[in-house]
Amino acid sequence: MQPLLSQACWDTLYMVGWSTLIAIVGGLPLGILLVLTDRGGLLQNVVVNKVVGQVVNVARSLPFIILMVALMSFTRTITGTTIGRDAAIVPLAVGAIPFFARLVETSVREVDGGLVEAVQAMGGNTWTVVRRVLVPESLPSLISSATTTVVALIGYSAMAGTVGAGGLGDIAIRYGYQRFETGMMWITVAILAVAISLIQFAGDYAARGLHRRGGHSGGAPKLRLLKSGEPAAAEVGKVA
Repeated sequence: MQPLLSQACWDTLYMVGWSTLIAIVGGLPLGILLVLTDRGGLLQNVVVNKVVGQVVNVARSLPFIILMVALMSFTRTITGTTIGRDAAIVPLAVGAIPFFARLVETSVREVDGGLVEAVQAMGGNTWTVVRRVLVPESLPSLISSATTTVVALIGYSAMAGTVGAGGLGDIAIRYGYQRFETGMMWITVAILAVAISLIQFAGDYAARGLHRRGGHSGGAPKLRLLKSGEPAAAEVGKVA
């Protein structure tokens, strides 16, 4: 059974890795957009915020097994098939993007508004605020959010194995359930438990390390958010 378990672990890693990457690329700007367009945000637009927020809520409310079925036509268009690990990446990513976006929104809202005001006072635009304040200051929390997303995707990937996606979920269903090999099922459960524990430990360790680094840096470096070559920073230097 070792070759089967090795291939199943690789398939799970493949599906979770690619879907996590897509979720971060899609969910990060979406979560920041929800913050910027909210009331009092830098790009306040209530209509856009409500529409985007509702789309995110609807996507999050769908159980993953239903989402996989609903996206079969879309998955076939993208990958040419609805079976296998490549096909599973599509619903995994679509389901994870709104999930991660809400976590990003919560993380970014925790950033101190005084830092945003400081950058604006130095002439920083919205992009500068996002790049120099919102993302760097919320990075420890964003790492924790990404860790939570990875853990959720591992569970989703096991569920995807029930419809032919492969991975550890497929092994558990085919051998543990259909062939009544209880030992194999518990082995897959143990592998998933160990993998989730290691990922959670690594994510927590990275988040704590960044948080301590930020805490020891002091308040002054946080205000040096604009490049020295930017006009606004140059003017501030002249006044000083």
